[in-house]
Amino acid sequence: MNLPLNASAAPVALASPVVELRQYTLKSGKREKLIDLFDGRLIEGQEEAGMTIIGQFRDLDRPDMFVWLRGFDGMDARKDALATFYDGPIWAAHRDAANATMIDSDDVLLLKPAWSGAGFNLSGMERAALAIGEKPIRNRSMAGIVVIRIHHLRPGAETEFANRFEAEAAPMMKATGARLLAAFVTEHAENSFPRLPVRASENVFISVTGFEDAEAHARHEATFAVSPDWLAFWQAARLDLTKPTETLRLSPTSRSLAGRRT
Repeated sequence: MNLPLNASAAPVALASPVVELRQYTLKSGKREKLIDLFDGRLIEGQEEAGMTIIGQFRDLDRPDMFVWLRGFDGMDARKDALATFYDGPIWAAHRDAANATMIDSDDVLLLKPAWSGAGFNLSGMERAALAIGEKPIRNRSMAGIVVIRIHHLRPGAETEFANRFEAEAAPMMKATGARLLAAFVTEHAENSFPRLPVRASENVFISVTGFEDAEAHARHEATFAVSPDWLAFWQAARLDLTKPTETLRLSPTSRSLAGRRT
């Protein structure tokens, strides 16, 4: 069954109160096959079921990882949207092909915006249109890179950490030209769709930052490596961290919304 795709893409605005960060470990050499399937056949069906596909990415440092984000209007809406999609005809038509590319799809963090306005704002963004039967374009000049940092925190520290990050770290990032696209903390509500597991025991703060390209990100890192204010912020934050921060350097696929340069 072919997935019906729009001839032209409509603008999408987003402030999802519930977001999943999904990291898939794939079989060697299968990432491009999954991306072609995902971008070409699985986006519109999920959005028609009531979710928003925020962004999907190639991990620049792990060639067999596919990373993506999707948003929901709430936990009940998440349950309904996932049931509609995973019990529906589009997933039934393509699940075997998708699952055949994967080793593990259970690395999932359930998140909520870290403060008011910290969710993704995709107002005015348009997803690249794709005619039925057409394959996604794998390289697009409008794509930058996205860096996701996952900070593992002691239980109960998320709110205070997020408040300090908003007040101190975010302005420093903006001053250097980095675009803080979103920030999240763990959503501790019970998983409303247990058929898809999440890492329920985690306590995380996540920043999502956009850069023009890998060189711009490298310049940003070099600047902050010698910034007294930045180093002081993280020296104080060490008391809240329980293990090393995870850094994901990601390249958006051709039909990703998050990560596009505007």
